[in-house]
Amino acid sequence: MSETVPAPTSPSLIARLRDSDLWWSFTRSRLVVAAGIVTLVMTSAALLAPLIAPHNPYNLASLSLLDSNTPPAWVSGGDPRFLLGTDDQGRDIFSTILYGTRSSLLIAIAAVVLAMSLGVTLGLVAGYVGGRTDAIIMRIADVQLTFPAILTALLVDGIVKASLKGASVDHFWVLVVAIGLSYWVQYARTVRGVTMVERNKEYVQAARLIGLGPLDIMFRQVLPNVMSPVLVIATINLALAIITEATLSFLGVGLPPTEPSLGTMIQTGNKYLFSGSWWMVAFPGVTLALLVLAVNLLGDWLRDALNPKLR
Repeated sequence: MSETVPAPTSPSLIARLRDSDLWWSFTRSRLVVAAGIVTLVMTSAALLAPLIAPHNPYNLASLSLLDSNTPPAWVSGGDPRFLLGTDDQGRDIFSTILYGTRSSLLIAIAAVVLAMSLGVTLGLVAGYVGGRTDAIIMRIADVQLTFPAILTALLVDGIVKASLKGASVDHFWVLVVAIGLSYWVQYARTVRGVTMVERNKEYVQAARLIGLGPLDIMFRQVLPNVMSPVLVIATINLALAIITEATLSFLGVGLPPTEPSLGTMIQTGNKYLFSGSWWMVAFPGVTLALLVLAVNLLGDWLRDALNPKLR
């Protein structure tokens, strides 16, 4: 009797990732590994803020003005209940940083998804269709490039709030739209350039011959081949979106003080900096700097790892 040979099992996703060049590139740099750990820890702590924060800064009933301006626990006059001190409303700085980081991250991620979706779609259409459609989309992109991203975000934020005057405004989604509309141009220009190259390749010609429509070709055939640069731009833009949100909140057009973000905390702490309450601005500022630096380092690594010329 002939023995049946068992069919070879395909390696798991984790095994394939561990054996990939991307994982090798990630682990060979201690700086990138440290940036990944910092990003993972800060993101996890922010998303789990309701579970690990010792206080709830959104619960106004639990706040006491008698606890306001309390220094950190290790400083003279500090309170062990408030590890990093309190702000002018008596909110625990550590808990507020966790909740504020979560707000900043969620706004930045949603804005990047919006910008990526809009930019990739317009870039695919401009690069594949060409002609007048390409000219119109690219001229709009060129006009927007003449304005700084923060100025575009301020303009969109002001237009949205003015159009919703008298109605309840969800500041979260206003910021998402304002920041998202500020960063779509990079995706559109990059995807357009790659699409103009891909549309002349044999697999696109074959897709046309078998009767696939333009939408199927763009989103099912061409799109997978343009995602590498898009992922790099998205990673770098995530750090820029965090800074933009913090800047808008610092300028007073972001989240309100009752919904703290890192920018709102820095704005509030800046008012009390010269009165000696340095902890109100120092700890949120350090948190923002660490988060942006870690995400930027990951973006730089991903750009180099996905660049075939550097392999």
